[in-house]
Amino acid sequence: MSSLIPVKTANAPAAIGPYSQAIKSGQLVFLSGQIPLVPETMEVVEGGIEEQTHQVFKNLIAVCEAAGGDLTNASKLTIYLTDLGDFSSVNTIMAEYFSEPYPARATIQVSALPKGVAVEIDAILCL
Repeated sequence: MSSLIPVKTANAPAAIGPYSQAIKSGQLVFLSGQIPLVPETMEVVEGGIEEQTHQVFKNLIAVCEAAGGDLTNASKLTIYLTDLGDFSSVNTIMAEYFSEPYPARATIQVSALPKGVAVEIDAILCL
């Protein structure tokens, strides 16, 4: 059985509950959902879905780097949106951060997210 190693970085928002930014188990890293908080202020980034999505990816990148990887190691993403009408905008922005082969992905509409944000994304890395 592999040991679980918490991943923590000041370059991404601190956990706002009883969870780790990520957990490393062997070559797998499970990243907790990131919302569009600016790490330095812990406030939601100003702007709409585009600005929020870019901030989420910046936060994910910081956690990936702290775990010893980057977004190219992402094998699975789950995207949570409060409005599936934002699906196209999020796809366009995601294409700025990934190239083929793209990670597997699910996108789910939810009724609400922490701090009233419009998007949250979690990931699984394979290092």
